[in-house]
Amino acid sequence: MIANTADMIALKTRQKSMWMSGDYAKFATYLLPGAMDFLTYSNIPAGAKVVDVACGAGQTAIPMARNGSTVTGLDLAGNLIEAAKKRAQTEGLQIQFDEGDAENLPYDDASFDVAFSLIGAMFAPQPQLVADELARVCRPGGRIIMGNWTPSGFVGQMFKTMGKHVPPPQGVPAPTLWGDETTVGERLGDYVSDLKMTRRLYPFKYPFGAAEVVEFFRQYYGPTNRAFATLDADAQAALRHDLEQLWSQHNQATDGTMYLESEYLDVQAVRHI
Repeated sequence: MIANTADMIALKTRQKSMWMSGDYAKFATYLLPGAMDFLTYSNIPAGAKVVDVACGAGQTAIPMARNGSTVTGLDLAGNLIEAAKKRAQTEGLQIQFDEGDAENLPYDDASFDVAFSLIGAMFAPQPQLVADELARVCRPGGRIIMGNWTPSGFVGQMFKTMGKHVPPPQGVPAPTLWGDETTVGERLGDYVSDLKMTRRLYPFKYPFGAAEVVEFFRQYYGPTNRAFATLDADAQAALRHDLEQLWSQHNQATDGTMYLESEYLDVQAVRHI
């Protein structure tokens, strides 16, 4: 782990800039079906008080509020929080959206029935702090719910491919370790009385082929956008080639479009009473 406070602050500043780059609200439109599947699996009852950690532009917070939950959303990227607020206002939904850090949640102990994060809090650089905070704000008997990419799934392989061209920061655990059952057990085990983990498949469906998918990620997905931005033209071409090859190899569609499924870990835990 990074021990130097100044280095961690600098890393978090870079991460915030990364997630504010591109346009995650546009990027997430194609991810909505999988997010709705995950909410179905999570079965959060109407009336539940939920905090959606690393909520992006409200992709899951807004559907939960539509279903009758009292939702608070938090994200590191201020522009995504503003986008989420506008979306909620357009629908007439009362959702509190806050800019903040998953490692230091600005909420009281035991404030929520459900501490929730889909493909979000897993990217914070100090994962044990994330686990500590999710548990802290969840009431006894409440639920901690996460959906996290696995190391072996398609997205995990995509991150590995990108890492060959743009190495990840040293001293920071891989985000996809949140998709490893043993690691999740170590991080949450002291806080929960019931921990269930299920590997599921998340659909990726685009109305265009591999080259266009990679370009879509380059334009709108912060990590890919920043990876390309750090490279010169030749290195960008090499990264593009490897990503296009990866998408093509996993594409199940045969009509010029893109369809594949990426494994993730569905984490459902009950906070100790």
